[in-house]
Amino acid sequence: MSLLAISDLSVTRRGRSILRDVSLTIDAGEVVGLIGGNGAGKTTLMRAALGLIGFDGRSSLADMPLRVRAKQAAWLPQARELAWPVDVQTVVTLGRIPHLAAGQRPTQADQAAVDTALHEMGLDAMRHRTVTRLSGGEQARVLIARTLAQGTPLVMADEPIAGLDPGHQISTMKIFAGMAKQGKSALVSLHDLGLAARHCTRLVLLGEGRIVADGPPQSVLSTDNLRRHFAITAHFEHTPHGPIFQPLEVLE
Repeated sequence: MSLLAISDLSVTRRGRSILRDVSLTIDAGEVVGLIGGNGAGKTTLMRAALGLIGFDGRSSLADMPLRVRAKQAAWLPQARELAWPVDVQTVVTLGRIPHLAAGQRPTQADQAAVDTALHEMGLDAMRHRTVTRLSGGEQARVLIARTLAQGTPLVMADEPIAGLDPGHQISTMKIFAGMAKQGKSALVSLHDLGLAARHCTRLVLLGEGRIVADGPPQSVLSTDNLRRHFAITAHFEHTPHGPIFQPLEVLE
């Protein structure tokens, strides 16, 4: 079952071509890591797929009415400023808005979804704390919890593990993997290629405005792709503990 279908998507911003003729399908049960160098167009691709910016081509999500779209895909943007001094539980409950009629109070089912998201992100003890008094990493976890509480088949997250400590980076990636086992999917932009190799079922590499590789991590993180698009060397090994990817040197 396809959760997102993009075909011939192109984006031009301020007269500059960012993406050209990108086609991509995400099916149920996938954790798709979107990778590429700075400025490769990862954020632009996700925003266009969601219909948040103008584009040429087609996106199955952008074709949907807003309320339907909000029940199909949850969006976690890269910018995560929390300006209002409300408690953690209130912020996470905002993820349930697409499921509520105008003026409707959250139901028991909504509260259960919020409780589950708080627990998954290790925020049970923080639910009544004011979000503006939390650290940047804690705020990031709150916003991930809000995204999870939305309960959509697809989560699209732009650098969701940026600013998290190693333990919470790993646990967040495991949450996405758990979603895939339940038949849901995640499209996640990442700069940590080690975590991408270890936790994603598939990688999509953007470069020069196009998808230049799409497939299992080991095939996408090839020596040639690493040299051409990241200018690095790396060690990739399958071990009894799973795949291990370690960048080594910057190429001159």
